[in-house]
Amino acid sequence: MNLKKGAEIELEIEELAFGGKGLTRIQTEQGGFVIFVVNTIPGQKVKAKVLKKRKKHAECRLLEVLEQSPLEQDVPYQKISGAPYIQLPHEKQIEFKKQASLDLFRKLGDIQNAPELFDEFIQSPLVHNYRNKMEYSFSVIRHDIDTNEEHDDFGLGFKRTGTWWKVENLDKASGLFDEEWENKLHIIREYLISTGLPAWHPPKKEGFFRHIVVRKSFANNELLINLVTSSDGLDKFNKELFIKKLIDTYRDRIAGVIHTINDDVADRAKLEHGPSDVIYGKHLIVEELLGLKFEISMQSFFQTNPSSAEKLYQKVIDYASEGRDLNGKVIMDLFCGTGTIGQLLASQLKEAQIVGVDIVPSAIENAKRNAKLNNIEGVEFFAEDVGKFLLNHPDYKGKIDTIVLDPPRAGIAPKALKRVIELGADRIVYVSCNPATQARDARDLRNAGYDLKKLSLVDQFPHTAHVESIMLFEK
Repeated sequence: MNLKKGAEIELEIEELAFGGKGLTRIQTEQGGFVIFVVNTIPGQKVKAKVLKKRKKHAECRLLEVLEQSPLEQDVPYQKISGAPYIQLPHEKQIEFKKQASLDLFRKLGDIQNAPELFDEFIQSPLVHNYRNKMEYSFSVIRHDIDTNEEHDDFGLGFKRTGTWWKVENLDKASGLFDEEWENKLHIIREYLISTGLPAWHPPKKEGFFRHIVVRKSFANNELLINLVTSSDGLDKFNKELFIKKLIDTYRDRIAGVIHTINDDVADRAKLEHGPSDVIYGKHLIVEELLGLKFEISMQSFFQTNPSSAEKLYQKVIDYASEGRDLNGKVIMDLFCGTGTIGQLLASQLKEAQIVGVDIVPSAIENAKRNAKLNNIEGVEFFAEDVGKFLLNHPDYKGKIDTIVLDPPRAGIAPKALKRVIELGADRIVYVSCNPATQARDARDLRNAGYDLKKLSLVDQFPHTAHVESIMLFEK
């Protein structure tokens, strides 16, 4: 087997490791060798491209599934790269995620008793159509799913696996987002084709239509639409007719329509890349979590799976308060984002003082606005770097009962973690969207005198390799 970088190989997947890495073991002249292919399932025969080769393993990108696994089953959805395991029974997905996570904690975090500390695997209440945000891309280079051929055409859907320039039309629901929106997206695509304006050409960095981003409120069954275009051809685009087509297609579900102009060569749909205007309705929607309301704009960070987020946050509250008298005690919510956890803590633990800290000023503004919307008292929010905040507020030292950590995927910077430890809280609840970095940080916390008492896993993203983890540490 040619395992040089860039080589295309065919193999059968034998096992599934953490992060959705299917693997096959082979013997070489140098001994045992492992080949990893992301987003594959045991039993599949696949074609893959070698990206990296090391002494004892190679990492590959999936090019094509040549033969399905016996574990897979037919589903009534269009298969997309963002849901590689949608044909794998959900109970099997959970089994793989749990086993891979516990193995990871043992290997990276030296938590040899992880199975004994395991508390609960929290399933998503919605297994399909659970997302509240989805981004669709335009491209004049369209990949035909049926023929596996490339066409110079008008494409609107998701990027082809392993490419940044090709789009596969979404012709029916993917099983991840709102079913009505996706089943009718072809109507919007056909209308946009009729305007005569071109889709974006990723290699040439030219064209008009670039992205459609949609946010959904499950509470009100509303959709907030952001159409991202370039300015090249803007004078030929009739916004009123576009709005009419959306309303004719989705009726009163359209809460608002935003138009963003993005002339940046980077292929991203972020609003800060150009001016944005509300061309219909309102600029935000409202979602509910555990009885609280949250205003969400197009650029707001908010949990992608609200029904599962409720389960996750309730577990965090349970871990923070279990067996403790928090009357007058301080709970610090670090990396708090828009303050969701802090507000939920304040609403359920009214006897405690909640302090939320995050480096993003707009997120803290959002947190304060939502706290006011919900008449939440007993919570303060600060827009500061977590490490610097802890350094600049030594008055909290010795007064903090519990710290809730919810850092980004990269985990906690060593200096910031050192400051957290120096605060001397009796209890730390660590929420992570990346168990690999959490395992690393858990090792440091244990070395600093914190015992890991229990851990839970949360299935925030069914049909993907992602899993969230909650750990409870006590001094």
